[in-house]
Amino acid sequence: MRRPAPPRDIPPPLELECLKALWALGEGNVKDVRGVLASNRNLAYTTVMTLLDRLVRKGGATRRKVGRSFVYAPALSRDVLRRLAIEELVNSFFNGSREELAAYLGGREPERISPAAPVESGALDTALL
Repeated sequence: MRRPAPPRDIPPPLELECLKALWALGEGNVKDVRGVLASNRNLAYTTVMTLLDRLVRKGGATRRKVGRSFVYAPALSRDVLRRLAIEELVNSFFNGSREELAAYLGGREPERISPAAPVESGALDTALL
């Protein structure tokens, strides 16, 4: 029987898109967030509502009742989320060593790293796939 993956601090892609929309708006209701997302994705109103509710449940956003609808605001800043993403990257691909990441980004490999296959300099995105 397969164990579920441990929870991540980084929101999944669609939730992250909603969070980015909230960062751009400052705060907004489901219709506002859906409007920002419409340029990239045509998501149903109920889908955006579900994604925002998940963000609230996980602590990535807050909401307050205004009239008959909720107004959502980001609870995580871009900077906090960037730090979490880099920490996850370092832990997952660089054995928890920021020095190894810095060396990789600088185009040099420390002596203690011996990759299975050489990776071209500047190909961080392809190397991580």
